[in-house]
Amino acid sequence: MSSLEILVEPASMGFDPLRLERIKAHFDQYVADHRLAGWLATVSRGGELVWTGQGGHRDREKGLEVTDDTIWRIYSMTKPLTSIGAMMLYEEGLFDLNDEAGKWIESLRESRVYVSGTAENPQTAAATTPVTIAHLMTHTSGLTYDFQRMHVADEIYRAKGYDFATRKEIDLAGAVDDWCTSPLVFEPGSHFNYSVATDVLGRLIEIWSGQPLDEFFTERILEPLGMSDTQWWCAEDQRDRLAQLYVPFEGDSFAYDDVAKFAMQRPHYISGGGGLLSTARDYERFMQMLLGGGELDGVRLVSGRTLGLMTQNHLRGGADLDSFAVDSYAETSLAGIGFGLGFAVVVDQVKNRSLISNGSFYWGGAASTAFWVDPVEDMTVGFYTQLLPSGTYPIRRELQQLVYQSLVD
Repeated sequence: MSSLEILVEPASMGFDPLRLERIKAHFDQYVADHRLAGWLATVSRGGELVWTGQGGHRDREKGLEVTDDTIWRIYSMTKPLTSIGAMMLYEEGLFDLNDEAGKWIESLRESRVYVSGTAENPQTAAATTPVTIAHLMTHTSGLTYDFQRMHVADEIYRAKGYDFATRKEIDLAGAVDDWCTSPLVFEPGSHFNYSVATDVLGRLIEIWSGQPLDEFFTERILEPLGMSDTQWWCAEDQRDRLAQLYVPFEGDSFAYDDVAKFAMQRPHYISGGGGLLSTARDYERFMQMLLGGGELDGVRLVSGRTLGLMTQNHLRGGADLDSFAVDSYAETSLAGIGFGLGFAVVVDQVKNRSLISNGSFYWGGAASTAFWVDPVEDMTVGFYTQLLPSGTYPIRRELQQLVYQSLVD
């Protein structure tokens, strides 16, 4: 069941219906200009779907339009699910947030920090602070990503065979060992750097739970929430619903078959940091659980107090990402944005110069998908498209403007 059924009048939930339609007009222009092949957005308030819009094609070359049940690559929108999964095990007493990750990951027991030199001959020093579980959840561990191309450490990842794809014939444990035996970008806890840390967290979930990550997800998160179209690869009978992946070129967008095909088969390892496929309806279920304080339709994944801890700013000294992040990959403005346990958190909307409420939390995916949860306005918003990389256009901030201007209560 992947339909998006609206059962309330937008006006009864505080929205101006005509103003809501500005969202569709705006993103339909993206389609008309060939910047996006297609898109879909959802807006909910008070647990009710208030508005949904869509336009363009899930596969422009085949003439297949976007539908409610289109399957999207949500990439790093996998990370919040992994973080929730980890905190479910935290609630079972299996670890403390201040525990050293080296207690379970041997290659993190004696971490070394990059000092100077080349990828072939890096000079390192022993880390004086151990990597903790909290460091992994807040991207302050010193790990990095191969695709960042901003530091010698990510060059070392690429030399080991990682470049927006996984090494063949390696499992998650092997990939984690490759990353964690590489130099850290900085002393753990001293900065923020977007990284494979959530993949390491996924490996820890396997160790703590005694289950492969995909089995844990299915049994503990996806089936309980009724997310029946969410998985790491697309079954053959679902492929006609899978959106094509696109990349920009000179103001247009072109199909990216070379990377798109990876969604057709089980990956070499199951990534806690990215790789899930999902529908707008399925991710709506996840967002509603978050808005509900960890519970949806009688199914509770985490307590409200645990989610409250996750959605506070955990950066040292209450810093925002603008001041605390190194030259890290970012898709939106970092001013006034903190980071919790798996989510970016709005701490100062004035500094961010946006309409989104303080206390809202969010993340997005590499193919320009995005979501946020706003507890102040009792609202969730999701956006789905397939343009790689995200940040090509200011879609997320534009969507914020368009959603909040439609609230008139």
